[in-house]
Amino acid sequence: MERYAMVVLCGRTWGLVCSITRLVHFGPLSQELRHKAESVAQVDAVMIADTRPGRSLGEVFTSAQDAYSRAGFPDEWQMHHQGGSAGYEAREFVAVPGMKESVAGGQVFAWNPSIRGTKSEDTILVSDSGNEILTAIPGWPVVTVQLKEQTILRPAILEV
Repeated sequence: MERYAMVVLCGRTWGLVCSITRLVHFGPLSQELRHKAESVAQVDAVMIADTRPGRSLGEVFTSAQDAYSRAGFPDEWQMHHQGGSAGYEAREFVAVPGMKESVAGGQVFAWNPSIRGTKSEDTILVSDSGNEILTAIPGWPVVTVQLKEQTILRPAILEV
């Protein structure tokens, strides 16, 4: 490792597996890497916001594909799985386009959109009142994503 590291962790407590990814860069980021990181944060925020009770996973996936396109990376979703429901496994199942299964309150999801060289991942708990990010790290730098009336904080690349 010289300048850039991706740390991906899955941990289990009380049976629940939570997944998290964080990126660390030694020295200032290039404009290209910063743009990719901000773009993948936008995609992740859309996925988190759209993972609501009653929505199908196919609908969430379509929203993610649209977000990738708006960010200028229309095909990147095909380069890596996008995550899915979590529970007793890191992924109980991986979401794919067109899935009919519906999101329910009390479910846990770990989405992990990626754009070559970047990735955004946290584990969320879906409830009727909103989604809670279970793996947020206080003090970690964030990208603030504004979606309509909702603000979602996504992890930024830590520059040291």
